[in-house]
Amino acid sequence: MGRDPNSDSSADVDRDALEFEYRSFSLPLCRPLETAHGTIDGRDGVLVRVTNRNDGTAGVGEATPLAGWTESLADCEGALERAAAAIGDGGGPEAALAAVDGAVSARHAVSLAFADFAAKREAKPLYRLLGQPMRVGRVPVNATVSDGTPEESAADAAAAVGRGFDCCKLKVGVRDLETDLERVRRVREAVGPTVELRADANGAWTIDQAETAVEAFANPDCRVSVLEQPLPAGALEGHAALRGRGVSIALDEGLLEHGVDEICRVGAADAVVLKPMALGGVDVAREVAAWVVEFDLEPIVTTTIDGVVARTGAVHLAAAIPDVPACGLATGSLLAADLGRDPVLFEKGAAVVPQAKGLGVSDVWNG
Repeated sequence: MGRDPNSDSSADVDRDALEFEYRSFSLPLCRPLETAHGTIDGRDGVLVRVTNRNDGTAGVGEATPLAGWTESLADCEGALERAAAAIGDGGGPEAALAAVDGAVSARHAVSLAFADFAAKREAKPLYRLLGQPMRVGRVPVNATVSDGTPEESAADAAAAVGRGFDCCKLKVGVRDLETDLERVRRVREAVGPTVELRADANGAWTIDQAETAVEAFANPDCRVSVLEQPLPAGALEGHAALRGRGVSIALDEGLLEHGVDEICRVGAADAVVLKPMALGGVDVAREVAAWVVEFDLEPIVTTTIDGVVARTGAVHLAAAIPDVPACGLATGSLLAADLGRDPVLFEKGAAVVPQAKGLGVSDVWNG
C-alpha cells in the first residue's frame, strides 16, 4: 500500500512554519435528493488548508458532515479548532490527527490536507502516495439515479447512458416496494441489456421486502448486479441470508457499524462500500480496501455528495485500488454550486484521474 500519506514526509519541514486554517461553506443541491434516510437539500461543511510559510506549499482538505454517517457540523468544527491549536503549539500532522480523533469528517479534512501537502512536496499525484505504483488514467464510475417516478427514473438513466455511463445506481426504499420494482424494470427497458444496474436501499426494507426485491432483481427484466444495504445496518445475519440468490449484496452502513471482521465472520456481504468521509479519510479507506480484498470482498468507493475537494480525493482513492469496480464518484452534478473548478473529467463511463501534484484541485481557498 505504500507509506502513510499523513506522516511527516519531509524531515526538513519546520513545524513552527506550519499554518492551519479552516473556513465554513454551504453548497446547495440542484434539487432535493430523496433517500431512505431522508431528504438532502444541501451540504454544509468546512474547508481546511495547511501551509508551509517557508516555501508556500499548501494542502487542502474538506469536512462535509452528513447526519447518520458522521459527527455533527458543530462537533466537526470543534475538532478542527483543536487541530488548529495543536499546529499552533508546534505540532505536526500526527498532533493534528490526534486532536480530531473520533470525529470522522474532521479527520477526513485534516488527513486529506496533509496528504495533499505531502504529495505536492514529492511532486506526484495523490493516488501514487496512496500506494499505487503505476500510472492510472481512468477509473470506472456509475451514474446515480435518484428517487423519482418510473417514467422519471427511466428517463434519467437513459440520459446517463447517453452521456457514456455503462453503470447506473438507483436509489430505492423511499417509495413502496412495488413502485421501486417497476422503476427498476422501466430503467432496464430504457437502458437495454448491457448496462449494469445497481440499487441502494439504505437499509429501508424488512427481510420479506428484501427477499422479494432480490428475487425480482435477479430476473432478466431487472437484472440488478448489486444491491446495497437492503436491511438495517444491524441485520448481518439477514444480509447473509440474501446472498447467493443471483444479486450481490453490498454493505455500506453495515461496514461502519460492524467492521470487516464481523461482516466476514457472518458472511454478510459480497462487497463493501467505502465512503472516505464516513470512514475518516482516504488513508483509512485505502487500508480498508486492502483488507477486504484479502477476504475476497469487492471494494466500491463512493462519496457522500461532497464538494470538489473531497470528491477528487475519492477519485484518487479509487485510482489507488487495483481493478476497482465502477464507483459512485460522479456526484458533482448534484450540486448547484461548488468550492471550485472540478479537475476530474467524466467521459465514457469513467473519471479521468488528475495527474497534477497532490489532489490537482486549485483555486478553492479563495473561491
